[in-house]
Amino acid sequence: MNFLTFAEQFIEAQFPRAAIAVLAGSTARRERTATSDIDLLLIGEDLFEQERSRTAMATTRAYAGEVFEIFAYTPAGFAEWAERDLARHRPVIVRMLIDGIPIRDDGSLATLRARWRTSLDLGPRIDDAELAFRRYVITDLLDDLQDSTSPIEIRVLEGLLYERIAELILLSGGEWIGSGKWLPRRLAAFDATRAAALSAPLLAGDHAGFAERVAAELDACGGRMQDGMVR
Repeated sequence: MNFLTFAEQFIEAQFPRAAIAVLAGSTARRERTATSDIDLLLIGEDLFEQERSRTAMATTRAYAGEVFEIFAYTPAGFAEWAERDLARHRPVIVRMLIDGIPIRDDGSLATLRARWRTSLDLGPRIDDAELAFRRYVITDLLDDLQDSTSPIEIRVLEGLLYERIAELILLSGGEWIGSGKWLPRRLAAFDATRAAALSAPLLAGDHAGFAERVAAELDACGGRMQDGMVR
């Protein structure tokens, strides 16, 4: 299937006023699986003709046997939500804008990409207070893991700890984080050796080994945080 043509057909049918349209996700990267949907970023001043007060919409639409995940914005709405993503250190729609394949371009896409690439290249803005709080959360979770004897509690805590320590490693290194499957991918891209060392005991069911690895990474990022923590 020619997904660019197919996506344009969908846009014309359901979001005809889109001035900019970008195909993103696994379809754009040619990494589709059997359950992949089609990610589209849409931007247009008159995109929401029937709801003039709306500036943003995230919606799932079925069309001709495929599922589309739509991220639609007015220019002002995109700027607002892009800044929110950057503040959360997960620049999802900014990456869609920059890395995706253009389907529609009213002539402003290059300027828009250049503006947001500058923000992306600067990396996450994170202060000492947030880093300290993240260390505090990991310290607490790590203590819980080392004390727990419940198999289900151990597995839940390990999942939470992997997420929190991976985020801390990335942010301490000036890297953007991700959610879900993107978190281990971001970590591996940043430092494959550290990523493998963290995941190996987790995959092997070595609970003590995983706790030791998390503790080592916590030390590398500033160490345990409890005394004097204000939240």
